[in-house]
Amino acid sequence: MPIFRRFGRPGLLGAITRSAVIAGTAAVTARAVSGASTRLVAPPTAPTPALTGPSVAAPSLTQQLSWLSDLHAAGDISDAEFAQAKTQLLAGG
Repeated sequence: MPIFRRFGRPGLLGAITRSAVIAGTAAVTARAVSGASTRLVAPPTAPTPALTGPSVAAPSLTQQLSWLSDLHAAGDISDAEFAQAKTQLLAGG
């Protein structure tokens, strides 16, 4: 019996195999897409601990005044806002 290769349309076994491959690929793709859409939502994160202790030092009064002066010079705050903020800093509040 000669061995020959069939050309043209696939036989029954070829059609079943092709259908199985297409169905499996579709299932894997659907799972990947649904998994990707759930990963787009950021997972809830644990609250960050408050920064306390000796590692966090409050800026000094001169640093705060310098920063305030830089904001005023850049035009980010008005003269009235600058005067009010400076008064609050010098009053200790």
